[in-house]
Amino acid sequence: MKRVLVALLAISMAAGALTGCGSKGSEKTFTVGFDAEFPPYGYRDDSGEYVGFDLDLAAEVCKRQGWELVKQPIDWDAKDMELSSGAIDCIWNGFTMTGREDKYTFSVPYVDNSIVFIVMNDSDIQTAEDLAGKVVVTQADSSALAALTSTENNEENLALKDSFAELQEVPDYNSAFLNLESGAVDCIAVDIGVAQYQLTSRGDTFRKLEKPLSTEQY
Repeated sequence: MKRVLVALLAISMAAGALTGCGSKGSEKTFTVGFDAEFPPYGYRDDSGEYVGFDLDLAAEVCKRQGWELVKQPIDWDAKDMELSSGAIDCIWNGFTMTGREDKYTFSVPYVDNSIVFIVMNDSDIQTAEDLAGKVVVTQADSSALAALTSTENNEENLALKDSFAELQEVPDYNSAFLNLESGAVDCIAVDIGVAQYQLTSRGDTFRKLEKPLSTEQY
């Protein structure tokens, strides 16, 4: 918690340097683009409100800056277009820095993240090597997809991906977990925070493989 608070202060200072914030009368607005199908970082709760860890963090930054927070759900595939067009001021939703350091202006890192594999609890898959000949799914344009397909210093993960029968992409991880539960796929490559949310909320339905695919930072 202490680390998150320190990072929050640094994020708040970094946010204060942004010049693209909109205005509403005399009050600045800060429009945050987020994936609304990415619990626990951003999602719609039972009352229909957009909530999540990242949105809470953004709300606290706006409170300290004296801004009005605008929560803008976006198609994750279109996040770059949303940002470059000015439709949003910031991408804030479990957004991986690793491999993108020179493409965006980032805040300081505030969450350590791992990409992990999730299988059904009764699956015979125990290690990544057991994924040979299996169907694996991940979110389109996700850090998990990048971890499996990046061609830069990534020979081990590329070889692992090539051992799959198929690597599928879906728009969001909720769809991926539905596909896993239905038996349409054998495994999900996913951020550990999303995985832990599903493991906690779904009891013993799913299981995480012990060794992560990669580690990174938000």
